[in-house]
Amino acid sequence: MNPTSLNSRTLLAGPNRAGARAMLKAVGFTDEDLQKPIIGIANTWIEVMPCNFHLDKLAERVKEGVREAGGTPIEFNTISVSDGISMGTEGMKASLISRDVVADSIELVARGHLFDGVVALSGCDKTIPGTVMALQRLNIPSVMLYGGTIAPGRWRGKDVTIQDVYECIGAFNAGRMSEADLKELENVACPGAGACGGQFTANTMSTCMEAIGISPLGLNGIPALDPAKDEAARQAGRLVMLLLKKNIRPADIITRRSIENAIRALTATGGSTNGVLHLLAIARTGRIKLSIEDFDRISAATPLIADLKPWGRYVASDVYRVGGIPLVLKRLYAAKLLHGDPMTVRGVTMSEALKGAQVKEDETKVVHPISDPISTHGGLVILKGNLAPDGCVLKVAGHFSAEQIRRTNGKSAKPTFRGPARVFECEEDAFRAVKRRKIRAGDVVVIRNEGPAGGPGMREMLQVTAALVGAGLGDKVALMTDGRFSGATHGLMVGHVAPEAARGGPIAALKNGDVVVFDIPRRRLDVERSAKEIKKRMAKWKPRKPIYKTGVMAKYAWLVSSASEGAVTDLQD
Repeated sequence: MNPTSLNSRTLLAGPNRAGARAMLKAVGFTDEDLQKPIIGIANTWIEVMPCNFHLDKLAERVKEGVREAGGTPIEFNTISVSDGISMGTEGMKASLISRDVVADSIELVARGHLFDGVVALSGCDKTIPGTVMALQRLNIPSVMLYGGTIAPGRWRGKDVTIQDVYECIGAFNAGRMSEADLKELENVACPGAGACGGQFTANTMSTCMEAIGISPLGLNGIPALDPAKDEAARQAGRLVMLLLKKNIRPADIITRRSIENAIRALTATGGSTNGVLHLLAIARTGRIKLSIEDFDRISAATPLIADLKPWGRYVASDVYRVGGIPLVLKRLYAAKLLHGDPMTVRGVTMSEALKGAQVKEDETKVVHPISDPISTHGGLVILKGNLAPDGCVLKVAGHFSAEQIRRTNGKSAKPTFRGPARVFECEEDAFRAVKRRKIRAGDVVVIRNEGPAGGPGMREMLQVTAALVGAGLGDKVALMTDGRFSGATHGLMVGHVAPEAARGGPIAALKNGDVVVFDIPRRRLDVERSAKEIKKRMAKWKPRKPIYKTGVMAKYAWLVSSASEGAVTDLQD
């Protein structure tokens, strides 16, 4: 490592930089500290949620690792918005927007202070892609470490997660559960620090970041309060110094092939539909060619091997117990389903990192062998059609067999679901209808004007989808939205419909009673109306007035791209 090539020398070296050194000495740094590489510790700690609550302590361990390896750490903080807390309210609109604010703020601090490297600590799900997008923009030696999963709660002899709470709210509203029982569950569902426990969005994105290689293989999956997490944080601090010495940067790690590895891991574990949105955003940030159709192609050729909530039996801490994400990736690599050549933050290629990973043999089948998969088809499909010309996303893991979803170019013998539309202009209206028992078996619930620009912020619909499950309608209705879904959502729930209603997408033309057809084998989402009729309706359509006229929400609505492009605000070539 040539000291004169470090970014921080421009800020700190020589008589003309005495003012900068004086200010840093005021907060405790010494001349010796300021002669070493300066490593920013980008922390998403916040006191409002369990997902990030422990990251202040974890940051201290990262700083120890940086110092051990000869660097000087400087910690700074950014924001986080809790999906689980804000769900079902106007506050949820801030969640996806926070991803880009996280990226923007980390980028600004690191550029403004000419850091030589960055270690980013993430927790709640938007902080994972947000931190990684910042590292891509900066393209200085960097590591992203996930704070880890929460332990499962224990209720009446079984493991529970926040998913169970939301579904039991639905059961309570349907008269199928008492308020006392709901309160009892509420009190035990989240037993401490860590992000939501199933293969919801946080653990999905953590999985993807190990598969991409920007997180150290095997370290993300260590649960939040496991004693081993402290040493994982120290390792992350030491690794960023190794990357600095080898001059390995995020652009060397995050490539088309490493993103394909992430998609493979996403679909093999039945992960969140949000993974599609965030990986598209990461690809666009890195100017890497990736389309929404790539997810369908890779999913179709990937076996589903991890039996995880929200549709399966186990939680993320169970995966760690049997070998962690390295076990998943090793099985995919052995089956020639994973690229071995991409570089990782360990300073070696993915194949080399996997070779050194120690995993156990999973006797409980949390992670199935490739020869005995849960399904021969991965957990996601992408649909298009006259309601979603630019595509939409459906999680099929745990709900459809490979035969039911195998792609065909011909006409399906029978559509997967066909029913009359019940159209709602926002999430609250749909939730009220479910709560008042106005939704019937066979209905197609349509929630529009909840897209990236129309929301703004593309809210997750967990309150509605969980209410449907709790009311006993989870497998009896379908739902489509230009908004998003929580990773805890399951059932025939199609999200990210693009173009969105606010930007003149055909979902805006739907009326109550229109027959909507979901045809998974043909990858179609259609309304049984002619192109002429849809065009006639859209000729009368007028966009709604913006809900927010000033501030961050208004700026986001103005700048944000389509969900089919990752819903990014970064300017594109």
